[in-house]
Amino acid sequence: MAAAAAAAAVGGPQPPQAELPAPGPGLDKAATAAHLKAALSRPDNRAGAEELQALLERVLSAERPLAAAADGEEAAAAGGGGGAGAAEEEALEWCKCLLAGGGGYDEFCAAVRAYDPAALCGLVWTANFVAYRCRTCGISPCMSLCAECFHQGDHTGHDFNMFRSQAGGACDCGDSNVMRESGFCKRHQIKSSSNIPCVPKDLLMMSEFVLPRFIFCLIQYLREGYNEPAADVPSEKDLNKVLQLLEPQISFLEDLTKMGGAMRSVLTQVLTNQQNYKDLTSGLGENACAKKSHEKYLIALKSSGLTYPEDKLVYGIQEQSAGTSTLAVQGFAGATGTLGQLDSSDEEDQDGSQGLGKRKRVKLSSSTKDQSIMDVLKHKSFLEELLFWTIKYEFPQKMVTFLLNMLPDQEYKVAFTKTFVQHYAFIMKTLKKSHESDTMSNRIVHISVQLFSNEELARQVTEECQLLDIMVTVLLYMMESCLIKSELQDEENSLHVVVNCGEALLKNNTYWPLVSDFINILSHQSVAKRFLEDHGLLVTWMNFVSFFQGMNLNKRELNEHVEFESQTYYAAFAAELEACAQPMWGLLSHCKVRETQEYTRNVVRYCLEALQDWFDAINFVDEPAPNQVTFHLPLHRYYAMFLSKAVKCQELDLDSVLPDQEMLMKLMIHPLQIQASLAEIHSNMWVRNGLQIKGQAMTYVQSHFCNSMIDPDIYLLQVCASRLDPDYFISSVFERFKVVDLLTMASQHQNTVLDAEHERSMLEGALTFLVILLSLRLHLGMSDDEILRAEMVAQLCMNDRTHSSLINHIPENPNPKSGIIPGSYSFESVLSAVADFKAPVFEPGGSMQQGMYTPKAEVWDQEFDPVMVILRTVYRRDVQSAMDRYTAFLKQSGKFPGNPWPPYKKRTPLHPSYKGLMRLLHCKTLHIVLFTLLYKILMDHQNLSEHVLCMVLYLIELGLENSTEEDSDEEVSVCGPERCHDSWFPGSNLVSNMRHFINYVRVRVPETAPEVKRDSPASTSSDSLSSLQNSRRPKVLQRENSGTAQVFSLVAERRKKFQEIINRSSSEANQVVRPKTSSKWSAPGSAPQLTTAILEIKESILSLLIKLHHKLSGKQNSYYPPWLDDIEILIQPEIPKYNHGDGITAVERILLKAALQSRMNKRIIEEICRKVTPPVPPKKITAAEKKTLDKEERRQKARERQQKLLAEFASRQKSFMETAMDVDSPENDIPMEITTAEPQVSEAVYDCVICGQSGPSSEDRPTGLVVLLQASSVLGQCRDNIEPKKLPITEEEQIYPWDTCAAVHDVRLSLLQRYFKDSSCLLAVSIGWEGGVYVQTCGHTLHIDCHKSYMESLRNDQVLQGFSVDKGEFTCPLCRQFANSVLPCYPGSNVESNLWQRPSNKSIQDLIKEVEELQGRPGAFPVSISSETNLSKEMESVMKDIKNTTQKKYRDYSKTPGSPDNDFLFMYSVARTNLELELIHRGGNLCSGGASTAGKRSCLNQLFHVLALHMRLYSIDSEYNPWRKLTQLVEEVNSQQGNEEQQPEVPILYHDVTSLLLIQILMMPQPLRKDHFTCIVKVLFTLLYTQALVALSVKCNEEDRSAWKHTGALKKNTCDTEKSYEVLLSFVISELSKGKLYHEEGTQESAMVSPISWSPESMEKYLQDFCLPFLRITSLLQHHLFGEDLPSCQEEEEFSVLSSCLGLLPTFYQTEHPFISASCLDWPVPAFDIISQWCFEINSFTERHAEQGKALLIQEARWKLPHLLQLPENYNTIFQYYHRKTCSVCTKVPKDPAVCLVCGTFVCLKGLCCKQQSYCECVLHSQNCGAGTGIFLLINASVIIIIRGHRFCLWGSVYLDAHGEEDRDLRRGKPLYICKERYKVLEQQWISHTFDHINKRWGPHYNGL
Repeated sequence: MAAAAAAAAVGGPQPPQAELPAPGPGLDKAATAAHLKAALSRPDNRAGAEELQALLERVLSAERPLAAAADGEEAAAAGGGGGAGAAEEEALEWCKCLLAGGGGYDEFCAAVRAYDPAALCGLVWTANFVAYRCRTCGISPCMSLCAECFHQGDHTGHDFNMFRSQAGGACDCGDSNVMRESGFCKRHQIKSSSNIPCVPKDLLMMSEFVLPRFIFCLIQYLREGYNEPAADVPSEKDLNKVLQLLEPQISFLEDLTKMGGAMRSVLTQVLTNQQNYKDLTSGLGENACAKKSHEKYLIALKSSGLTYPEDKLVYGIQEQSAGTSTLAVQGFAGATGTLGQLDSSDEEDQDGSQGLGKRKRVKLSSSTKDQSIMDVLKHKSFLEELLFWTIKYEFPQKMVTFLLNMLPDQEYKVAFTKTFVQHYAFIMKTLKKSHESDTMSNRIVHISVQLFSNEELARQVTEECQLLDIMVTVLLYMMESCLIKSELQDEENSLHVVVNCGEALLKNNTYWPLVSDFINILSHQSVAKRFLEDHGLLVTWMNFVSFFQGMNLNKRELNEHVEFESQTYYAAFAAELEACAQPMWGLLSHCKVRETQEYTRNVVRYCLEALQDWFDAINFVDEPAPNQVTFHLPLHRYYAMFLSKAVKCQELDLDSVLPDQEMLMKLMIHPLQIQASLAEIHSNMWVRNGLQIKGQAMTYVQSHFCNSMIDPDIYLLQVCASRLDPDYFISSVFERFKVVDLLTMASQHQNTVLDAEHERSMLEGALTFLVILLSLRLHLGMSDDEILRAEMVAQLCMNDRTHSSLINHIPENPNPKSGIIPGSYSFESVLSAVADFKAPVFEPGGSMQQGMYTPKAEVWDQEFDPVMVILRTVYRRDVQSAMDRYTAFLKQSGKFPGNPWPPYKKRTPLHPSYKGLMRLLHCKTLHIVLFTLLYKILMDHQNLSEHVLCMVLYLIELGLENSTEEDSDEEVSVCGPERCHDSWFPGSNLVSNMRHFINYVRVRVPETAPEVKRDSPASTSSDSLSSLQNSRRPKVLQRENSGTAQVFSLVAERRKKFQEIINRSSSEANQVVRPKTSSKWSAPGSAPQLTTAILEIKESILSLLIKLHHKLSGKQNSYYPPWLDDIEILIQPEIPKYNHGDGITAVERILLKAALQSRMNKRIIEEICRKVTPPVPPKKITAAEKKTLDKEERRQKARERQQKLLAEFASRQKSFMETAMDVDSPENDIPMEITTAEPQVSEAVYDCVICGQSGPSSEDRPTGLVVLLQASSVLGQCRDNIEPKKLPITEEEQIYPWDTCAAVHDVRLSLLQRYFKDSSCLLAVSIGWEGGVYVQTCGHTLHIDCHKSYMESLRNDQVLQGFSVDKGEFTCPLCRQFANSVLPCYPGSNVESNLWQRPSNKSIQDLIKEVEELQGRPGAFPVSISSETNLSKEMESVMKDIKNTTQKKYRDYSKTPGSPDNDFLFMYSVARTNLELELIHRGGNLCSGGASTAGKRSCLNQLFHVLALHMRLYSIDSEYNPWRKLTQLVEEVNSQQGNEEQQPEVPILYHDVTSLLLIQILMMPQPLRKDHFTCIVKVLFTLLYTQALVALSVKCNEEDRSAWKHTGALKKNTCDTEKSYEVLLSFVISELSKGKLYHEEGTQESAMVSPISWSPESMEKYLQDFCLPFLRITSLLQHHLFGEDLPSCQEEEEFSVLSSCLGLLPTFYQTEHPFISASCLDWPVPAFDIISQWCFEINSFTERHAEQGKALLIQEARWKLPHLLQLPENYNTIFQYYHRKTCSVCTKVPKDPAVCLVCGTFVCLKGLCCKQQSYCECVLHSQNCGAGTGIFLLINASVIIIIRGHRFCLWGSVYLDAHGEEDRDLRRGKPLYICKERYKVLEQQWISHTFDHINKRWGPHYNGL
């Protein structure tokens, strides 16, 4: 080695082989590395360096396997025989070894990490990662934190949320450019650079030598792997193959970046060092491989349309005049390389639209310093070429992560950002061609958002790399590829081009990354200022915006319905919002102060220029083309918003930025056209264009769009109206809305442009628009807080809203930096001022409410603003809803009983700049319209509505409120051309015009009209808007006929022209004035002849209003001026009485205001009221009026009748609901229709809910109860402690199921089965704790044959909702409750049962005999089993159903499968399960007593009959019948002991007494006699009591035992010893002491023994508690079998009450002295004998198995109620633990993790990984844990899912946020807190088994959950 090194140092040209042995496995890497490191540490390290180079050459040799993999023939040369993978591994191992310099690689990593100055977190994540965003701490809106940093920082009380990353991101903790330092986590708070020692030089020395070669090697891989796709389809397969091969290399680099700051700075040096790059990649060396790879690189560059500076190509750059730079060509030249073809653009862009060759070239601003940036891509460093290949390979995730992981290094960050900007155009070009554009977009944004969110960085690249120029140019180019000719206005000659919304670029939102970057950098003040100062950029940008102006043009279909409804409109709205509006909001946010006036002037100037160009390009003159509308006018909106900002924030003079009048006229046309079209669309005039046009109208006003669309449009119209001539504006409005012809005094008219059925709604539309225009103040002087308040009130008035839907519906400024952030301080404070919070409530129907906000009363009273509501409603029904709620409020608060009109609301004052707007209210044209409409309404002309009147009055009131001059009693004579109005109104002030009387009006009417009269009085006013006087008429006609249609530009001329249009005196006038359009509108000659008539009117607006008052109130002289009585009114006019009311109130309010404004008006009103002449309409009309009045009366009567019917119906329905529908809670319920205690009825009568007949249930035609059978494991979940278990939220917490009831019973059964005879074991216990069958009914009955036909009909019905008929499921035909079987009712008479219940005086011994005999007679059953009746068949089938309800494993417990004992056990356990569950539903005890609600619809009685019938089939062999052992003394038989090989019977003291009870009762013939029942209970109680004594004796210690034995023995001789527990106890102890039960109580036993000192009281309590469960079940059983009520009692007396109820206590028992349980004993045979017999069995068992014998005696019978797991307060604790937890089965982190709320098991929802026999894990778990019922919390969605059998449903969430809302799928990511009430409801439904009834939305899960 040394020799070789020396030779190398001398420089001897040795062949490389000699230098080092081939890098094979034999070479000791560590030694070599250590040697090289030493060589390099010497001062003269040239030799070492060369040696290392040679080694690396060989290890990372250029003939790499990649080429082999790609080209096949070189495969032989591939790194020896090891194949590709082995060589790779080897190379990586070498690199690791060399880096570590001979040490271990892991130690090296640790050493480097020690030098990490961790100031930044910089953790990079990919899509779907869960991260946090805190708006309180963020400086940039894109700030995000990883979970760890978030939880270690302090964000209490901040506005934060959790989110799932869409594109990936990186943690910003520690970066003070993006977030405030107060939010940093503990790790990144310390500026730790000070205390971290310097990195020792030799640590990273090897890295500096090795890494350049390594990265170069990677680049060569990338070069060679890339083959230019042949057609334009990248062969993704090849690219992916290359990337897979490179996976280990890139991962290695990624690991290096994670070593911390020290290593990152080395990597930065390597990546940005230009010299290294030049040396290694120039391709000038002799190495053929390097040459080849360099060539491939150049080819790749060329094919991307980029050039490499050294290739001396001729650039085809045309039009390159001095001072302007060329375009950002580099991204967009054709696919063949040079730029010559730029002008004709690439082939793919041509897209067949040849007409666009004439595109204007776009000049860029002259500020671009170095033009070559735009056309040349020159790579000077590894970083640059790496990025180039990253783009070529379409951003592989690994590469992106590596590049981002380096970002915490500041130097790298700057270099990388510059490189990214340099490649920007190329990136976007690649994106446009990509097929995976979605993934690629996400990856691009993942990178760019990290770079551009940092203001300092963005500013730097803007200055140094012309970022803005590049972005704007690239955007332009992107859009230029999809332009089409605009058809707006002038289809043939239009020069305007717009984007085509159907193109993939727009439809798939491909431009999104670009626009999002652009918005991001514009949010930085310094960048935005540059943009706003740069005139060239502004021009280009306006050019860009104009591509969207007028896109997606809609043409109204007039003939047939459009064939294909295009859905492109959404793309258009999204494009305008994202590409135009959001950048606009970004720019606006920087124009907030006076100093920024200049910027606004610039924008406005270029905006107007662009608009002027647009009008020219579409050949716009003065009339918009009919029947077409576009909703997209971004230039208008830019202009409007900058105007608004200028006035509001910058104190600019409005007039200084407004254009001339002619331009204003043009500007107002298109926004006005949109408003008219909205009215047309809502009037169904566009119905043939399909639904999508409605969609556009809705989107235009929808909350996310409205403040970028309709608001600027209305504002622009307000500006135009305030500056243009009011008469012109008003007349334009009515013409646009096509209702000019309607505004005539004549009762008939014809409209040339509108069908009659649309007239009314269009007139309403026009008036509503005027009201909105005049009352809206959004941009005219409201402050931000006032706007927010108005918006909020409008939304809340429509409907109560949740917090999140409010945030969603309130249009916030789309730019995140604007200030009003939803959830910000002002939002919350305004919300609390206007709304009350309604906490989430539960309706018993199970529909869970969310927390809602509802308007406060004073808001309804003072702030409800119908205008705002109309503006903001997407659906018209919301306006109605707001009015209904308003009406309800007024009724409730007693302010107004009737149907109110929308209230008139005071407006905020206008900003002085817009005062001109109010002139609209004071112009004659409007007054004529108002007068005409009032008159028409009074005369009942057609097509007018209350809505019209309402709006007319609203406008009059607005006029009065905004009256300019004070009372002008003396008329100012107006001279000049204005005189033409004289015949109508003298002046233009509404106040004075109101009192002006109009006598005659000349109208044009069809000859058929009633008004045609022949005489004509002298002084007349001509019709409505035609204010031309007779004297001038000839001249006008002359001009019309001359046919010279001149274009007038002056306002006055245009107005005259407008009035001529209105006053069409002949059809040819139409032809003249509307040469373009009239032909389309009406076929000439179709109209009847018009003639002139003169009407006598003699009214003024005031008199019309007073007559209207009479008309509305239906009384003559109803109006009496209020000030005559109370002069005060005129002094303080604000009277609350007028605030709310209907039309009458409105008229009164207006008259009062008119009187206040002027004395003359007051006088005239008084005069009119004195005259009180009824209005004199033409005679015909009165008849019509009478008709309408009759109609009204008839309607009123009909309405009343209807109300009455409805009320009756409702009460009927209510009573039905009360009796039938009560499914909701197990509490309040209807009694079953089974009559029990009525002696006069001989048989029970049932109603069939299908055929409706009533009758008894017979054997031939049995009736059945509708029941739902379900397997249940609720009982098994009882535990013996009261506190419910907690859901585990750390690794330490685990839940073990050994203490559940089910587990304990299982253990007991298996223990018994180990030592005793199987058949006997199966009688000694009950099963069904898990998988028991629970039977519940809704209480309705039906004939079983009816049911069968009902099932048939269901089977044929195709539309099934969530249940499966094949499994026998159906819904009760009456109450629709879910069911799956029918339980036959046993035919029996009630009288019989009364007889059975009579007490008999037989002695207990006789009864015992009877019981035994009855049990022994199997045939003693009223229905002989042999004769197959319908009833018995049904009983058998229902038994089958019951068995099939649960799984086999929950039925078969015997050792011999299928033994009859098994069925026997199963049957009596079904009874046990149902009784136990009912007990739990009653709260675990019977203290509440009463015939409990569950009892009313309990089916236990019927169930008992079915079970008894089947139990009697298995008669127990009388020898084994436990009844014998209980009631007779057996002679000592030693057969059992002698018979060793046969297992013994279970000792009677080990039997479960409750099971014995059920066996005894079900073995008896039904119906049972009461005295037999009592007898059985008494006998069993003696056994139970003995068991209690035994257990007690085992529980206590030796001393206690001997003490008791002694005391008891003393008392033995007193009277009544059999009823004294001390005596009995002492006897039990002495008996059991004979065996080994008490022996060998070694030390380990003492744990079991309770250290309690037993007092007589505590012993008595123990004995009572031991017996209580049995007494409860027995009482319930008695209650069901004999219908006796349960008494209610206190908890402490429960024992005594139940025992007396059961007849255990003698009736003469005195209650004075303390109650003793032993007094209930009634021994059938001498107590001591039978006890000793029982104890003997125990002793013989404990001879051998003392341990087990003891365990079996202590039965803990005190189970607490079952509970679901207790959940933590905050959802985040669950989420953080479980969402990353690995599944115990497949050890992967599940995609959809879920956790079972019953037992805490963690499962994969839908996970295929854990599937077993086609069952997914959740379904499987629901069967194992809940016998088919599973309750799972879905971790990633916070919702609960219920699985019931083969169905599932989403239940909802028990976690709500601070505003009482669910957050399904954690979309909002706000902190969630447990809602205890909801959880209680869930638990209640689980315990009461009512999931099926309460939750309605079930679906099949096909085992896939």
